[in-house]
Amino acid sequence: MKVLTVNAGRPRALEHTDAPSGTTGIGKVPVDGPVRVTDPGPRGVGGSGVAGDAICHLRHHGGSDQAVYAFAREDLDAWERELGRSLANGQFGENLTTAGVDVNGALLGERWRIGSSLLLEVTSGRVPCRTFAGWLGERGWVKRFTQRAAPGAYLRVIEPGEIRAGDPVEIVHRPDHDVTVAVAFRAVTTERELLTRVLAAGGAAHPELREKALKYAAEQVS
Repeated sequence: MKVLTVNAGRPRALEHTDAPSGTTGIGKVPVDGPVRVTDPGPRGVGGSGVAGDAICHLRHHGGSDQAVYAFAREDLDAWERELGRSLANGQFGENLTTAGVDVNGALLGERWRIGSSLLLEVTSGRVPCRTFAGWLGERGWVKRFTQRAAPGAYLRVIEPGEIRAGDPVEIVHRPDHDVTVAVAFRAVTTERELLTRVLAAGGAAHPELREKALKYAAEQVS
């Protein structure tokens, strides 16, 4: 299990963004050399946890619980076959393109040691938006991506550190529940009944995800 590339994006203009600036950092490319990864701070204030990576719409993206986004090269390869086009590392807006890591099967609260110092914790899956669809230029993309239910994982920074392409990924903690990234994604998209199951992840879940789960659970007993 390893990081194939560490990817970062600079602001670029794109019509399919709701950012006040009219720009987005979704177009990420591999970065040479070591890259510092830290907790960027809360949503609305902090952007990306990856040094040199732009988050242009702080209201909806970035922050401590979405500091790093990981996507498996294996899933990019599957989309390449389906779409009939090449997809470079970073093209889905991911900071980490991984190999050999079951990103969508990762448990909320699962911890990854990358390199010698960085420690990350899985919080949720990525929900597709119109910026993502506009960037790829594929018809019906949000629906297609949602149906696949292999969204990649957002992670928070537990211990900051430097990483680079080729660094090993070690799973150092797996929580005692069964709420995976894929399950959490389905719960907020196509199978709301799974939201009660998300509660088993406790505080490890992204706060917005946990709030939705608590609200749904309360509705079921009211």
